[in-house]
Amino acid sequence: AMGVVYLAKDPKINRQVAIKTLDYSQFPAKELHTLKSRFFREAEAAGRLCHSNIVTVYDIGEEDDFAFIAMDYVPGVSLAEYTSSENQLPVEEVYRVCQVVAEALDYAHGENIVHRDIKPGNIMYDPDSGQIKITDFGIARITDSVKTRTGSFMGSPSYMAPEQMSGAAVDGHADIYALGVTFYQLLTGRLPFVADTLPNLAYKITNEKFRPVRDVRPELPLSATRIVNRALQKLPEKRYATAADMAQALEGELSRMMA
Repeated sequence: AMGVVYLAKDPKINRQVAIKTLDYSQFPAKELHTLKSRFFREAEAAGRLCHSNIVTVYDIGEEDDFAFIAMDYVPGVSLAEYTSSENQLPVEEVYRVCQVVAEALDYAHGENIVHRDIKPGNIMYDPDSGQIKITDFGIARITDSVKTRTGSFMGSPSYMAPEQMSGAAVDGHADIYALGVTFYQLLTGRLPFVADTLPNLAYKITNEKFRPVRDVRPELPLSATRIVNRALQKLPEKRYATAADMAQALEGELSRMMA
């Protein structure tokens, strides 16, 4: 919604890259200076991340009407392809995917970088190799802060933690919540909270209980209930203390399922 993504070729080393643009016309002129400074600062921070399950940032730059980030091109599809009940990954694979994502998030959090927009659409998955890569580190943080101040709500509200919905400062616990929503959706084919307007959605996320995963899909293991309930706690301090803790819980249950 904020630009165009191009598939390009780096002629110097003969590799394919993805170039994501940030269209300045999507933002008020008075906010552009702030946008640009945050964009380059956050993109630089994301570029310092070096993890096999996080898309690598190669370069950042600017043209007259947009800024861009060049990153590695990842084959496959986003996990959004597997969020309907008609096209779901095997339960064991959902556990594995979310474990890998949680481990990558823990690494990023250790580098003081919070994603802020974890969702199936920002997680690339190669069904042939099983490779998983998180995309858009840093970008969500820029757009979230700049656009929210101007009264235009950015991001993906259905995956936002209660504290993120209220505009409070967020840390890695918001990513844990968003991964919990992703886990719920990949397992059930539906979101834990759905509403027809943003205020109603915000109210549900901050105040209401979601339908238990095994009410939606009774054949799921009991561990799915435990993991979802912990990740989707309203208060950040009641969720997993770290993404590594969530990864460990997923890995332990996966080992039992595969035994």
